[in-house]
Amino acid sequence: MPVFSVTGDIDPFLHVSLAKGEKIYCESDAMVMMETNLELKGKMTGGIGAALMRTFANGESFFQQHVEALRGDGDCLLSPTLPGAMRVLEVGSQQYMISDGAFVAASSGVELKVRTQSIGNALFAQSGGFFITETAGSGQLAVSGFGAMSELEVTPGKDVVIDNAHVVCWDNRLKYEISITTGSSGGFLGNLINSQTSGEGMVLKFSGTGKILICSRNRAAFLAWTQSKPA
Repeated sequence: MPVFSVTGDIDPFLHVSLAKGEKIYCESDAMVMMETNLELKGKMTGGIGAALMRTFANGESFFQQHVEALRGDGDCLLSPTLPGAMRVLEVGSQQYMISDGAFVAASSGVELKVRTQSIGNALFAQSGGFFITETAGSGQLAVSGFGAMSELEVTPGKDVVIDNAHVVCWDNRLKYEISITTGSSGGFLGNLINSQTSGEGMVLKFSGTGKILICSRNRAAFLAWTQSKPA
């Protein structure tokens, strides 16, 4: 099985070691360096239907990069689009839901499936609408977050509320719902006004048992800030 490891503390690389015959796939433009025993191809993973669904669900590129060790063992370095931390997760007994733009790479045994959301969650989702990406199969998965990354453990009776823009991925056993406020009363209009005046935006409420990866920076807020600055 390919070996994933994160190298470096600030804006790290994802280092992948492959034995002959092994392969991985990654987000478009993620490949930085690879040894000559490896071959790089652009493919629609899962066919045109699956590629279209993932593009709408998770903001991924239509074509993904596939790296295969055809001529012998080899290493490659990958990098996410935005600066920030990366984490390697073991997929198999534990599966994950992935937020928009968080996917970096996965071994060939990991599948990215598109799952439908409830109508309430779909209406409030930042992107993806009625669909969200979920892992299946087994192997290693690399995800990235804008800024630093931290892991939270959710246990029964200790629900957590997280700003939607700071969620990287979460255990698919967790129950979640999207809301426009951290409050539990006030009606839709009152909650909407409170959300706008408090600057909360959309939040995700998690319950059950499992882990969540969160990042320190809000991509949309950062882009808005850079665009507001004079040239």
